[in-house]
Amino acid sequence: MTPIDLPDSVLPVPTSASDIWSGALRMDFADGEEIYGQDEAADLIYLVVRGSIRTSHLLADGRRQIGDFYYEGDVFGVETGPAHRFSAEALTTCEILVVKRSGSVAFAPGRVEKLVWAATTLELGRAQAHMLLLGRATACERVARFLLDMADRFRGDLVTLPMSRQDMADYLGLTIETISRMLGRLQADGLVEFVGCRHFRIRRRTDLARLASI
Repeated sequence: MTPIDLPDSVLPVPTSASDIWSGALRMDFADGEEIYGQDEAADLIYLVVRGSIRTSHLLADGRRQIGDFYYEGDVFGVETGPAHRFSAEALTTCEILVVKRSGSVAFAPGRVEKLVWAATTLELGRAQAHMLLLGRATACERVARFLLDMADRFRGDLVTLPMSRQDMADYLGLTIETISRMLGRLQADGLVEFVGCRHFRIRRRTDLARLASI
């Protein structure tokens, strides 16, 4: 998809923080569709209304690093520089709200800056947690931590994984074979139960948390 050129007129004068999004452009994306590309100008801010998003960075040698996953209610696409370091793609059918970062400031003095600051702070915390996960955890600990995070995010008995095994591997810094082996081990040990490839439930949360070194 080509970069979006949003007219300032789609952004009315907001009277509260929520009005920043009430004046946003609503867009739909199909499964696998690109929302923005790596190195494209980063003048837009995005909010997930429905669906799941994956950000990724393609290295010069063709390898891919998954940056993070975003779900309903998450803000993404906020950068400290002028361009996106990661691309963003829809993992599922998605509904996204989009506001123009530079154009919004005139309509909401201080509010967009606060939104950007909050989103940047959250991104920093997620990046630090991801760095510790990749740098200090074993393969089994990484997978256990990932499943716990997903279960905490999506409350309910049966948790849906919108990402593929390859996505998990690229996010956790493992091979897809290792991901499959660790998931099989966790299920064989009775810590989790998979219903197909994309759904699971936690059977022994305390033991899974202990394995994840929480």
